[in-house]
Amino acid sequence: MSGGSRSTGAPGPSRRPGSPWSSPWVLVPTVVGLVVAVVLLVAGNPQGLRFTVPLATVVGVAGVGLGLVALAVLMLRRALARARAAGAAQAREVERVAHRRFLDRLDHELKNPLTAIHAAAASVSATTTDDDRHSPVAVIDAQAARMGRLVGDLRKIAALDSQPIEQEPVDVEALAEDVVSAVQEELAVQGELAGQGAAGRDITVALPRVPWPLPPVRGDVDLLFVALYNVLSNAVKFSPEGARIELRGFEEEGAVVLEVADSGAGIPPDEVSFVWDELARGSNTRGVQGSGLGLAMVHAVVRRHGGQVQLSSRLGHGTSVRLRLPTARG
Repeated sequence: MSGGSRSTGAPGPSRRPGSPWSSPWVLVPTVVGLVVAVVLLVAGNPQGLRFTVPLATVVGVAGVGLGLVALAVLMLRRALARARAAGAAQAREVERVAHRRFLDRLDHELKNPLTAIHAAAASVSATTTDDDRHSPVAVIDAQAARMGRLVGDLRKIAALDSQPIEQEPVDVEALAEDVVSAVQEELAVQGELAGQGAAGRDITVALPRVPWPLPPVRGDVDLLFVALYNVLSNAVKFSPEGARIELRGFEEEGAVVLEVADSGAGIPPDEVSFVWDELARGSNTRGVQGSGLGLAMVHAVVRRHGGQVQLSSRLGHGTSVRLRLPTARG
């Protein structure tokens, strides 16, 4: 897998706390006070005559008072927690907006120069008979095209945060089959181009059929294809010939989890926390062709579908990436 070897995930929806009245700090003193008061009343405790205020009243009022104090403390703590969460969410949104504006400006500023470089290279190439793909003009043209693709991919990632997406039921098993077929076809083409026949990776798929298959997830099938394809393609790219790669799926608490595990090179531990960043590349994958945008795209797609991503890796042993997507009925 490209990137580092950290284990991280996109934050999921926060759990709404229950009513403060259900807290034992409120219920226990209130109930105990009222029960003792009732018992004293029923038993006709004579000690109650020693007080100007009946003992039952004192105990009951004390219990209710302690409960109200505890309730006030809990409500204050929860209000502070909500304020902190709202502040953190606002800060993340501000950061996302600033990041999106930066990518928009980058796209705007680089698009015209790249187009001009590409056109100039094509013009020079048309006036020469040198069709060597290693010629200076060919190199300039190829690198300009590569930069154009990078900028285009960055624009797509930024657009995912603001543009609406499809919300239709997606058959997870069909999605997995399409992705595996696409990756295997790509491997076959690469093998034929290299004159080695079909390039081999042992890709196994394990999705449950009984007692029932995986439920559908809701979202954009094209975007989900891109996300799963990037993960599986990375597993192939960073695994040696003949390596075993597994695509597994299971249902968990209202979500479908798709996991791609490989036995590749793995990611250095101090680089795992950066794998979802744009243009991030693992230090041990510099010689492997790639843009460093694949996992950033995966993270953006899954987050846009209300899901979570998680990556675990051991250097020299392999990497596992999990995509957790809410089910269509969830």
